[in-house]
Amino acid sequence: MFRHDLEVIDSLRRDAVNTREPHSTGIKKLQTYAGQLVWMSGKFPIDIGVDFTWYPALGYHTEHPLVQNNLQYELLNILYNLAALYSQLAISSNRSDTEGLKTAASFFSQAAGVLAHMKKEVLPELRMANPPDDMDEATLEALTQLFLAQSQECFWQKAVMDQYKDASIAKLAARVSDLYNLAVEAAMQSEAISSAWIHHMSAKHHHFAAAAQYRAACDCLEKKRYGEEVARLKDAVNCVNEGLKECRGGYISKAVVDDLHGLKKRVEEDLKRAEKDNDIIYLQIVPPKPELKILERANMALARVPPQVAKPYEYFGDHAEFGPALFTKLVPFSVHVAVSIYEERRDRLVNNNIIAELETMTDRLHEILSSLNLPGSLQALEKPLGLPGTLVQHAEEIRQADALNRLQRGFADVEKLCASDKAVFEEGKALLATEEEEDHGLRLKYGSQRWSRPESRADPSHDGGAKLWNQAGDIDGYFASSTSSDAVVREKFAAVKETLAILAGPDRGMMDYIPNSRKTEIPELLKPAIGRLRGVYNDVLRLESRRRKRIESLRTRSRADDIKGDIMAEAARLERTYPSTPIVPAHFEDFFDKRLDSLYESELEALEKEQADQEKIVSEIQRANRDFESQKKVIGESGNREREKALQRLDNAYYKYKEIVSNIEVGRKFYNDLSRIVEQFRNQARGWVNERRQEARMLEDELSMPLLASLSMRPSQPQSPPAQGYQSPAPSSYYMQSPPRQPVRAAAAHSPPVEAQIQSWADNVPQQQPRPMPPIASIQGTWMPDMGIKFSGGGAGGSGGAAGQGQQQGGGNPSGPVRGTWDPSTGIRFG
Repeated sequence: MFRHDLEVIDSLRRDAVNTREPHSTGIKKLQTYAGQLVWMSGKFPIDIGVDFTWYPALGYHTEHPLVQNNLQYELLNILYNLAALYSQLAISSNRSDTEGLKTAASFFSQAAGVLAHMKKEVLPELRMANPPDDMDEATLEALTQLFLAQSQECFWQKAVMDQYKDASIAKLAARVSDLYNLAVEAAMQSEAISSAWIHHMSAKHHHFAAAAQYRAACDCLEKKRYGEEVARLKDAVNCVNEGLKECRGGYISKAVVDDLHGLKKRVEEDLKRAEKDNDIIYLQIVPPKPELKILERANMALARVPPQVAKPYEYFGDHAEFGPALFTKLVPFSVHVAVSIYEERRDRLVNNNIIAELETMTDRLHEILSSLNLPGSLQALEKPLGLPGTLVQHAEEIRQADALNRLQRGFADVEKLCASDKAVFEEGKALLATEEEEDHGLRLKYGSQRWSRPESRADPSHDGGAKLWNQAGDIDGYFASSTSSDAVVREKFAAVKETLAILAGPDRGMMDYIPNSRKTEIPELLKPAIGRLRGVYNDVLRLESRRRKRIESLRTRSRADDIKGDIMAEAARLERTYPSTPIVPAHFEDFFDKRLDSLYESELEALEKEQADQEKIVSEIQRANRDFESQKKVIGESGNREREKALQRLDNAYYKYKEIVSNIEVGRKFYNDLSRIVEQFRNQARGWVNERRQEARMLEDELSMPLLASLSMRPSQPQSPPAQGYQSPAPSSYYMQSPPRQPVRAAAAHSPPVEAQIQSWADNVPQQQPRPMPPIASIQGTWMPDMGIKFSGGGAGGSGGAAGQGQQQGGGNPSGPVRGTWDPSTGIRFG
């Protein structure tokens, strides 16, 4: 059906991919294919099932293709190529005359417009976690500003060529400089744009800043503002020098470098002339740069999105630019989604709001009949010998359904589904518990003040610990509720299992189970009451049969309710009415409501009548049963009581079997739905735990770095040997978390080994009271700033001789404080 359309789209893609030469004919090829892709995005899902292969144009992976099953990715690449084609056409234009410059500026503006459209309209719909490096927001923004700068440069060049006034040229040049600067700022955020491009754009930024100041200086000369002329020429020289700095690495093309040198030479010559004239003749004050008036800007470059890109729907038609739209007879993907939404809403309405209500009324009716011992009390009198006909029918249905095995298989399925869901849930819960234990251990290790991230159960991030633990509690509640419900259903089954076995067995077994009545004749006084009760009971059976047929008919109508034809007609109407608006499922809401009302509103209204009919017939059967029971007491009819009970038990077992089958189906559906919830919970828990572990490793790396406070370097000052040795400072939160550390000292000749210092902390010394340190030899005199910094020796004996010996080995003065400047050749050694 769509062979021709497939051949056409294949041909359009070949033409678009093979458009490599800068020729205007390629524009239509790329635009047509891009327009058809936009149209197809309403017909197909984004993961269309085709792998599109493209090589990045910029960045470090241009030799490696990126393959994606993504229709928007294909559109993004085609528009990227269209922007590139516009830029190539601009570069290849003849810019030696004004017409060529206008053409180039227009092409650059359209290239910028296409990139801006990609960034605003296409990229947000890409649905890729990591877009290609050369198509992320920063890169697209940098390229957009670059094309705008080049377009503005064409207008500047045309103004120079047409000999506009210097003030106008300065405004144009200032805007060129701004746009190149914006391109540089965006490029710094991109991973695809190379440093050579950044240097080039930065050089152009400074170049045009200098050009703008130069033209402003020429305007000042014309208006006899000689002091301002000198100031602007000086700033122009500074800007040119900044631009030339970008040329040092050899990144800039020779043409740009020559332009900078030429501009510098001209500006310096004018500056020399202007300074000489002002110093000798005009004697005007040269204002500093902050006092110079900021140059005005004249913005001529705008990002113009081609209408064929912005509104492609307007270019489809038999005689239109893009030709007829492809796959017009194909149902749009959004229509498929809308059909699914309608079917789900229809099934929920029919099953939950109508059928479930009818079945609930029927269950309530059976409960009332069972409480009245019906139909057992009637059957015991009407057929005192043998098996009643309705009981034989029920038994045959039980045998054909293989009731006992069916229920056992159902219970096994429910148990299997429950166990599978619990295993998945416990796996996710174990991940959370393990992460909580790890976080608790690290919190104890580093202390709550240093381990500053939120606790596991309090992490407020999206899909974080707080949400996941709450979700785990909810799922625990689901399992507790379902387990209780499963137990209730099993109790129901256990209560009727033996009776069901009798029903499922041969007729002889039922006859043995049901005792025969000793009386064979019904008293005349009891016959009218039996007749009335039998008549009302038959009405109940007819009501139940009619209701059962109604439910089956409703299910058949629901299955036959095919909306596809009508919704396609509605989609076609929407496409005609709003040709430029993509169809989304929300457009069909009114259509859904009207259709559901027309088909099922009468069924909903009939529920009230059904409820009223049931209440009426229940009151009648209760009244008839009271008369029947009172007549039985009057005549003393009690010989068939055992038969009545047996028949009632078998009848109750049949209806209880129906109820249990329904309960098992509900349980199976519940656990199937729950499986999706627990799998999502486990996946979210796994992702969050991995993020927390990575975060913990980074935080541990930060905390394991030496603290600046612990690396204290103290100048030697006069000290007196303490009587009790070294006393620790007041306990702080840091000392409560890790062993105290001695102040870092320069290594002396007789310092104890590092291992010994570390081992000394392993003794039984409370953390708040570190081991007393040996006294430090006092050094006479007061420290002065010109003395430099001298570190005291940490000698084993702590004597002055040891300290002096350490100073000699360190290149210091052994006889007293060291004066002068520290010699770097001596180095600093830490113990």
